[in-house]
Amino acid sequence: MIESSIMGFSTVMTSIPHVCLPKVNRPMLRRSIRCSVASISPKFDLKTYWTSLIKEIDQKLDEAIPVKYPQQIYEAMRYSVLAKGAKRAPPVMCVAACEIFGGNRLAAFPTACALEMVHAASLIHDDLPCMDDDPSRRGQPSNHTMFGVDMAILAGDALFPLGFRHIVSHTPTDLVPETRLLRVIAEIARAVGSTGMAAGQIIDLEGGPNAVDFVQEKKFGEMGQCSAVCGGLLAGASDDEVEHLRKYGRAVGILYQVVDDILEEKTESEQKDDTKKKGKSYVSVYGVDKAMELAEDLRSQAKKELDSLEKYGEKVLPLYSFVDYAADRDFSFGTLV
Repeated sequence: MIESSIMGFSTVMTSIPHVCLPKVNRPMLRRSIRCSVASISPKFDLKTYWTSLIKEIDQKLDEAIPVKYPQQIYEAMRYSVLAKGAKRAPPVMCVAACEIFGGNRLAAFPTACALEMVHAASLIHDDLPCMDDDPSRRGQPSNHTMFGVDMAILAGDALFPLGFRHIVSHTPTDLVPETRLLRVIAEIARAVGSTGMAAGQIIDLEGGPNAVDFVQEKKFGEMGQCSAVCGGLLAGASDDEVEHLRKYGRAVGILYQVVDDILEEKTESEQKDDTKKKGKSYVSVYGVDKAMELAEDLRSQAKKELDSLEKYGEKVLPLYSFVDYAADRDFSFGTLV
């Protein structure tokens, strides 16, 4: 089962081209894009939906990583996983995708927590001096800044298998058959491995403007598509539906990062900060205007994939609203996270 899932990924990836910058001139980032799902309930309250899930996920993550012996590694793991300011986008996307197909939220929470563990582990390793060399994360000291490089490496290493173990040990077997769990585990392993996020980090380290498409797709698109796909797999979505989720998640994952880079660039320009590393993003390679065009194209791609799930009605609205949030950032979480 695991091998077939990985083979399926190879087929999918060969049919999905790398991101290409659109040639149509579209100067505005905020743009109304029609989607048939939107006509159902345009006033969906994403903020309330999202923040309520954050509270549940935070509680379950706290329970999932109790401090044991040796205490230092658990403190380092908890520091990153339970960090203030984390929006929990991967687990929220997973739960939302699961609920589209009638899945029980309780069935999705263990995988949702595992996705956050894996996400935190990848950030710990990305921040290391030998990688992106970032001393801070979300306005707080990075894991290696707080606990040392050796402990940060071990904390990241420990979070990956803990995520897999959490899925197996905490997912209710009466809600999710073991065959589905195997596909979920295979999907996460694929996303973080040598054909996924690790591949993106390798090319990111090598640098070069021609590599930016690959880096963005692997470092950010992989986490998005994995989160959406896992939710669908847990609920028994069909193969076609899973592929729509995959393309949706990939587009949203890249979109989120592109908009982050645009906002960061504008802030740094206002502050006349020239210390930002070059060659790491679409903005640094192509400029803000082209990145804004790409963001609109990615928004359109993500919504187009959701059109194929229209028969599920309002259950699609959380994922649909997530696209506009990723592009527009039209609300903040404040003290709720």
